[in-house]
Amino acid sequence: MATEIPWRLSGEYFENCSCDVVCPCLVSAAPPLTSRPTEGFCNVPLIFHVESGHYGDIALDGLNVFVILHSPGVMADGDWSIAAYIDERADDAQTEALTAIFTGAAGGPMAAFTPLIGKHLGVRKVPIAFRIDGKTRSAEIPGILHMSVDPLPTMHPSGETWANLGHPVSPDKMALAVGAAGNTFRDHGMRWDTSGKNGLYASIQWSNQP
Repeated sequence: MATEIPWRLSGEYFENCSCDVVCPCLVSAAPPLTSRPTEGFCNVPLIFHVESGHYGDIALDGLNVFVILHSPGVMADGDWSIAAYIDERADDAQTEALTAIFTGAAGGPMAAFTPLIGKHLGVRKVPIAFRIDGKTRSAEIPGILHMSVDPLPTMHPSGETWANLGHPVSPDKMALAVGAAGNTFRDHGMRWDTSGKNGLYASIQWSNQP
């Protein structure tokens, strides 16, 4: 089984969901994922760059992955849809490994979402560009994704606001951000515009081992 294969990776991630800043699904007086999303639903694009990693003896260095999650209502109620997009540079073994890791099938952080997922929309191989320019994170998939986030304005001299939100992707340290104008996703019969909406970013250190 996939969960028996030891794997580990480190890299960078950002997202730009459909909620207003700050996302009530994560930050509110109610328990996490139990508040109503600001639009009544939640569309969450998550973009990842693997700086270094391995799945068993399969190297994953330098590859990018994009995952979408759609929740039709309160996130804790489940019935999410998921789709994954794997860097076209990945060979067959790398594609299988990245799919297992980033859909949660191989354990690790993304497995926290699997009980909430009701529909798998499939996996595609696409060209994924991922860039960090100062504090700006951006990604591009021709014809599918155009996305960029910047840190929320802050009085802190670092120019960033960091919080330990408990988000499975990076529970202990995540920067609050906002989506840039023109942020869009279109595929699977959906079209999202997350311009000016809630964003997050962080470095990640993942593994399915203790």
